Amino acid sequence: MNLRDGVKTAENKVSSETLKLSEFVIDKRKSVTDRLESYEDILNLEVGDTALNRAKALEREFDIRQLYIKYEGDNPTGTQKDRIAFAQVYDALRRDFDVVSLATCGNYGVAVALAASLAGIHCKIYIPESYHTDRIEEMQSLNAEIIRLPGSYEDVVAQSTELAKVNEWYDANPGATNTPLQISAYAQIAYEIFEDLGDAPKYCAVPVSNGTLLAGIYRGFVSLYKRGKTSRIPKMIAASSSYKNPIVQSFKKGLDHCKDLEPKTIKETKYNEPLINWHSFDGEEALYAIRESEGEAINVSDKKLREMSSFLQKKEGFRILPASTAGLIALLELHEQQPMEPDRYVAILTAKY
Repeated sequence: MNLRDGVKTAENKVSSETLKLSEFVIDKRKSVTDRLESYEDILNLEVGDTALNRAKALEREFDIRQLYIKYEGDNPTGTQKDRIAFAQVYDALRRDFDVVSLATCGNYGVAVALAASLAGIHCKIYIPESYHTDRIEEMQSLNAEIIRLPGSYEDVVAQSTELAKVNEWYDANPGATNTPLQISAYAQIAYEIFEDLGDAPKYCAVPVSNGTLLAGIYRGFVSLYKRGKTSRIPKMIAASSSYKNPIVQSFKKGLDHCKDLEPKTIKETKYNEPLINWHSFDGEEALYAIRESEGEAINVSDKKLREMSSFLQKKEGFRILPASTAGLIALLELHEQQPMEPDRYVAILTAKY
């Protein structure tokens, strides 16, 4: 296989102020409290507060009112992964870890590599032998150590998690003990949407792979609703590559648990790779969010991913990774099947192209 996952044009640039703060964080002669405060300043400067834009061209094209796009490509490495990467490296710094390790197929590895480099923590990145990503050079340029392991992505996650445990490294893998921290980091997206809209949208559509992102956004909106900040919790729409994601397939079968798929039935392409897996590490959390919010799960074809990516560049000026448009496509398909009344609708675009 010659798969290409990731953001090809991201430059991973950070501000000069961040670089100065990083020098302070890396200096172990400083107190841990002061170093943590400086790293928190880095996190606040660089991560989150991404744009929420009214997609008027899409509204006119698809006859839908008040459609908003939450553009996660504004993060430093060009994806939503920066949110959990920086949160976990902050945690690793707080707990005095010298090494952070994880498995990746591309985007997440770059995010953790950047976050770790700014903290002065060594980063070990495990990649399946069969995967080829344009982002390896970026990881290496950020001083990450790349290790190839045999097996699927899920296999490599399991192996790297075990290595982290044995060697007492910080394990930044999905589905590990840090899942609550990852979900909390993604909950910030809900808070940002609320700040911009003043309430929760009626629907929030999200691309899903492991399910952590959707679960985190849902948890954020639940927290806002329970605190009386919003009048409702949005219906969560999960979207992924057709018949290649356990969360979507389990929901469609009416299951009360996230059932693994048969690995041999999944075919990877350069368009669907960020979305697919046979085991979703936070699938139970995501499936719960869809059910509890009375949401929906949608299969999306490679053809539609490609077409929407091109359409967004032409009509809205966004260069979006095709897989990152899955949630938007799902939302528009639901509207086509049963026209939605005028309200506010949000689709998360997870990565630039």
